[in-house]
Amino acid sequence: MQHPMLNTAVKAARRAASIINRASFDLEQIKVEQKDKNDFVTEVDREAEAAIIDVLLSTYPDHAILAEETGASNGLNDESENVWIIDPLDGTTNFIHGFPCYCISIALQQKGVVTHGLVYDPVANNLYTASKGGGAYMNNRRIRVSRTERLSRALIGTGFAGRTKDPEVLKEFLSMFETMTLNAQAVRRPGSAALDLANVACGRYDGYYEKDLKIWDIAAGALLVSEAGGIVSDFNGEAGYLESGNIIAGSPRVFAQMLALLKSK
Repeated sequence: MQHPMLNTAVKAARRAASIINRASFDLEQIKVEQKDKNDFVTEVDREAEAAIIDVLLSTYPDHAILAEETGASNGLNDESENVWIIDPLDGTTNFIHGFPCYCISIALQQKGVVTHGLVYDPVANNLYTASKGGGAYMNNRRIRVSRTERLSRALIGTGFAGRTKDPEVLKEFLSMFETMTLNAQAVRRPGSAALDLANVACGRYDGYYEKDLKIWDIAAGALLVSEAGGIVSDFNGEAGYLESGNIIAGSPRVFAQMLALLKSK
């Protein structure tokens, strides 16, 4: 039985999904704004986020909010005990192009610890949920990370936002991509960090890595992976991935091999 707070998050995600799905039938009518280089926001992002926040605060009016489009709200500060971390549409560029790889990500952080999280894929209608200490689920069925033991047999996910044209940043990404391509069975880059982490949690990917993400990209997905029996860390093998946005996740043995290769990158 799901925790009441997670049930509320599911209700919020489904409300947002109805907005996203309705808009997906008429993409040419969607207003798109550019926030930064190769970083876009649509009216759908904003409407979905507003719907999520409305549902959450209707049930928990004293909880703080940290959301991608509206930022910190409802009294968020360092003393906030309950903080909802929201990405209303992870994979906006995919959504704009009609490429069916995007999702909704909602996590609850309590006293600095992520305790509940969900990733909802509105295209496939797959709902991934986790509560700390309670396991991870897809559509209410328990999920586990893969049993793959060797990186050479592993399918690895990654991403690169492309918001910068800094030659050094590009060089670093390409170096990591080359390393993984040479050592893994294959590498994929579909463009939604939250969905990538959900795919690790249910064993479709054996591992995932990326740098320079935001907390709303990975808070829920990281909990899914750890509750599914995987390991999550930053590139130093430490627990600071939510702060740095640098993350490696995978099944235990594949994770260890990835970390060994990427630690110096």
